[in-house]
Amino acid sequence: MSKASHKNAFKAAGLRVMFRQGYHGAGVRDIAAEAGVPHGSFTNHFRSKEAFALEVLDDYFGHTRRLVEEALGDHTISPRARLQRYLEIVTDRLAADGFVRGCLIGDFSLETPQISEPLRQRLAEIYAEWIRPFSACIAEAQQAGEISDRFAPDDLAEFLLSSWEGAILRMKVERDPAPLVRFRRIAFETVFKEEAQ
Repeated sequence: MSKASHKNAFKAAGLRVMFRQGYHGAGVRDIAAEAGVPHGSFTNHFRSKEAFALEVLDDYFGHTRRLVEEALGDHTISPRARLQRYLEIVTDRLAADGFVRGCLIGDFSLETPQISEPLRQRLAEIYAEWIRPFSACIAEAQQAGEISDRFAPDDLAEFLLSSWEGAILRMKVERDPAPLVRFRRIAFETVFKEEAQ
C-alpha cells in the first residue's frame, strides 16, 4: 500500500517540479524532496526518469481529455461555442496559476523529442488523439453552417491546437494572458468566423 502512495506522491510532485523547472531541470532529488519521500524509493516505482516522465505525461493527458470532454461534450451549446468554451476553460486554469504554468504537452514537445524517442513517440500519439474530438466538433460546426468548410476539419483542428499551444508559450514568457486573448479574438474573427446565416 505504501509503495502505491509513494508512486502517486512522486507523480504529483514530478508534475509540479517539471512545470517549474522543465524536464531537464527536474532532478530525481528535487522530485523526491517535493514529494516528501526518500530519494532512494524512486527506483522502487520507476525504471528511469524517462519512464517516470511518460507516466506523468499520461496522467496529465488524462486530465486534458477530461477538459476536452467537459467543453466539447456539452451539446447544450453550438459546436462553435464548444470550441470557444474549451479555450475559456483552459484560460481560467492558467489564470488560477498566475499565467506562469503552461501545458506539459507543449513543454515536453520543446524539450524532449531530441533526447528521448519514447517521449517523442508518445507525444506524437497524444497529438493524434487530441485533435480527433476537435476535428469532430469542427465538422459538426461546418455541417451546421456555423463556420466555413473551406478547410478540412483535421487541418483546422491541427491549426487550432498548434496555434493555441504557441499562444500558451508566449503567455508563459510574458506572464500575461494577452497572447491567449489575441489568439482567441483573431481565430474566431477569421478562420472560425461565424458564417452569415
